[in-house]
Amino acid sequence: MTIPLSVCIPAYEAARTLETTMSSVLDQDEDMEVLVLDNASTDGTGDIARSFRDDRVTVVSNDRVLAIGDNWNAAVRASSGRLVKVVCADDVLRPGALAGQRAVLDDADVAVVSSKFEVIDEQGEVKETGLGLPGLLGRRGGQELAGVIVRRGPAEFGPTAATTFRRDLFDRVGGFRGDLVFPMDVDLFARMGAHGDFHGVPTIDAAWRDSSFNLCSRTSSYSKLSESVRMHHRLAREIPALVSTCDVLVGDGRILGAVLTRLRSRAGSVVDRVLRR
Repeated sequence: MTIPLSVCIPAYEAARTLETTMSSVLDQDEDMEVLVLDNASTDGTGDIARSFRDDRVTVVSNDRVLAIGDNWNAAVRASSGRLVKVVCADDVLRPGALAGQRAVLDDADVAVVSSKFEVIDEQGEVKETGLGLPGLLGRRGGQELAGVIVRRGPAEFGPTAATTFRRDLFDRVGGFRGDLVFPMDVDLFARMGAHGDFHGVPTIDAAWRDSSFNLCSRTSSYSKLSESVRMHHRLAREIPALVSTCDVLVGDGRILGAVLTRLRSRAGSVVDRVLRR
């Protein structure tokens, strides 16, 4: 039976934060499925997920550790919802997030909805708020969505937890592409934009946890930047009606600037060390 909404929580070694994440989802009074996919964790992640006595929770476990893209695809494909939200196991939803975004998606012409977000620290304290969706509030076409994603990058768009999308479009475009770990979610949303509109809501529906233990902090800047470049050029080849050469040039220029800034910073550090000798 298809249910209205699935919240998918792919979880790997998430014992430190999973209880808080799941509580933020289950505190919302929604007719939904909360599907937790334990990616063969060894720290009790699965036990924490199963400790919730709520009929809306389904816990699935992998026999072996899957790559992040495969695990996220497996989580969505194991779900039953007509609409899907993917929430990383260290992020949280804010009250009213699900009801508000589900109402937007009552319009069949909207493919993807997303919100503003905030950043929290390891203890859950808010560090920054009102972030995300530059130039994307309100109803927007797929060209505007893809253009902003390429020009501004995934970090400015917002975390996966801030977004809800249609399951049929997820299947239609082939799901997450795991060779693009850092921009994997926005790559998906850009491709969905070829089949429907985007709607950005001004509410703050999700919080991204800035921590020393999440994947983002453990991924090198070079990997993030090189993946984004590959995403730009791939999207331009696949959906040229949505991603222009100008979009790619601006996006690549932004990344080149970031690389040069890092190189100058490293060079300055080397000079300082030499001068102190």
